[in-house]
Amino acid sequence: MEDLSIKIKIADREYPMKVKKADEERVRIAGKLINEKIKTYREQFGIDDKQDLLAMVAFDCLIDKMTAEDTYQSIDQTVFEKISQMNHLVSQSIL
Repeated sequence: MEDLSIKIKIADREYPMKVKKADEERVRIAGKLINEKIKTYREQFGIDDKQDLLAMVAFDCLIDKMTAEDTYQSIDQTVFEKISQMNHLVSQSIL
């Protein structure tokens, strides 16, 4: 699949990148979300320094990612336990 050359503007700065056509929408949405978070922090805390704003957004994104991973791990454990219970029930019914 051919890559597309696009530009994403983050914190008033353009970043050229090559992305797969299937990933273009996701990349553009990610750029939009980053800019929205920057705007929120700027308005909420009155911070204008772009490096500080980007650091805060990066930190916020990492916290979100860690929280999601914890949630998925919990879901995986629950699914594993349910499958184990079902296997046990099937094993008992065969005997």
